[in-house]
Amino acid sequence: MSACAHSNGRPIALTQIKAVFAKVVTSRLSEKGAPMLEDLIDTYGNGSILAALGSFVGVVFGAAAQHSRFCLRAATAEVADGRLGPRLSIWLIAFSAAVLSVQLLIFRGLLDVSESRQLATTGSMSGAIIGGLMFGVGMILARGCASRLLVLSATGNLRAIVTGLVLTLVAQSALRGALAPARESLAALWTVPGGAARDLLIQLGATSAIVAFVSAIALIGALVHARRNSVQMSHIIGALGVGIAVSLGWLGTYTVAMNSFDVVAISSVTFTGPSTDTLMGLVNSTQLPLGFGVGLVPGVFVGAGVMALLTGEAKIQRFDPDTPMEVYLVGAALMGFGSMLAGGCAVGAGMSGGAVFALTAWVAVGCMWVGAMATHRLMHRHSPVMA
Repeated sequence: MSACAHSNGRPIALTQIKAVFAKVVTSRLSEKGAPMLEDLIDTYGNGSILAALGSFVGVVFGAAAQHSRFCLRAATAEVADGRLGPRLSIWLIAFSAAVLSVQLLIFRGLLDVSESRQLATTGSMSGAIIGGLMFGVGMILARGCASRLLVLSATGNLRAIVTGLVLTLVAQSALRGALAPARESLAALWTVPGGAARDLLIQLGATSAIVAFVSAIALIGALVHARRNSVQMSHIIGALGVGIAVSLGWLGTYTVAMNSFDVVAISSVTFTGPSTDTLMGLVNSTQLPLGFGVGLVPGVFVGAGVMALLTGEAKIQRFDPDTPMEVYLVGAALMGFGSMLAGGCAVGAGMSGGAVFALTAWVAVGCMWVGAMATHRLMHRHSPVMA
């Protein structure tokens, strides 16, 4: 998926992103030895800087996720089968690394996420529960969550491309189209105000230092578990890269926000919303508004694709009798609606939202686990081939 828009026949987005990268490399260093971000923002604008940042974070995430086989669906399937295997290890390493790195940044005063959407605005507990369950069911049927489908698409998986497009279209309909009233009605059933009520750390009376310490222990445990399951060291490093990419997203957008005169949304890695914005921008406008998400989606695609080519894993995969298209499409529709209702996908809510301890994010990812495990068990009982 390309982030390139056109005006008067000239590519805008990619030209500006390349110019920002070139400026970072060649710009005058400040007294502290860092490029002067204010100058870059004044020269290129917030959109170009955020798109360049999103592209970088996306490449890191895409390459790391592809090589490590990072996948929440695979982890839930292992647990549902009564096994604590390598796929669970990869997910736990990535999640623990995300929580540890983000909370360390907060503890050191380098990051403040209190104004992020996940914490500052009104959230929906009913949306997190219902949407999380729908998403969990959908990712089992589609054999991958939103992020995994994007990564697999870059490797030549035609099933993932078709499924991802359906997911994106349904998500757009749930956000602004025909399905929006249904989403809003379900989300309004049980809401929680933004601020302290939505901050799980405040509710628990914990601090970033305590959480960082606990997550460090959890990360060590996940690393030991991975080695006991003979997980390759390069896959472990890839899983760590997935978690680090989440913290890079938070830190990067926060840094831009602190150095800009305009209001900049603080966010991190998420896929459903940015995918819908990118797709609608490409098919419905001659110019694509630049932002973090616009750079993130093609960045992930490029990172995963390059990694697949380097490791010889790129190949065309199609639907076949053992992978019926209708099951994938139902799963895509459930994930598209569920992610918009839950406030994020398995990465947006589960990793990015979970790392900042947004209450609704933890509820959503917990319900994703429940929905996925229950669906996997039912499919294993009634359709062993699909399971």
